[in-house]
Amino acid sequence: MISCTVTAQKIDSIYVHLYTDSLKKGTYNYINIDGLLNNGRYLPLDSTYLIFSASAGTFIGNTLFIDRDFKEEKVVIKAVLRSNPALHKEFVMYVKKKADDENLKTVDELFNGSQPSKSKRKKG
Repeated sequence: MISCTVTAQKIDSIYVHLYTDSLKKGTYNYINIDGLLNNGRYLPLDSTYLIFSASAGTFIGNTLFIDRDFKEEKVVIKAVLRSNPALHKEFVMYVKKKADDENLKTVDELFNGSQPSKSKRKKG
């Protein structure tokens, strides 16, 4: 019989790696936090590793929901490592002000360099 000992890697520090520069109201915003292990590798951290909190909104796992009627311009987010609360990150994310109704270029417009038409196109 062969036995194998697995040693758990210790998280030395945590880093915020966001996919966006602002939070969208009325939707779920994924908050990406990575842990740097003592072997030099990174580990994506979720709510099993972290305790999330924010000055507004509701967390479901790593996802922060901001209500559509939210009036403030920013949200303070905090992520605390469960196994070592001394390791934490607190940061500010601004809330997107511009509506998501802009016209995006079609594939033809991208490749042929033409301008988007004046009529409203449905995003898909």
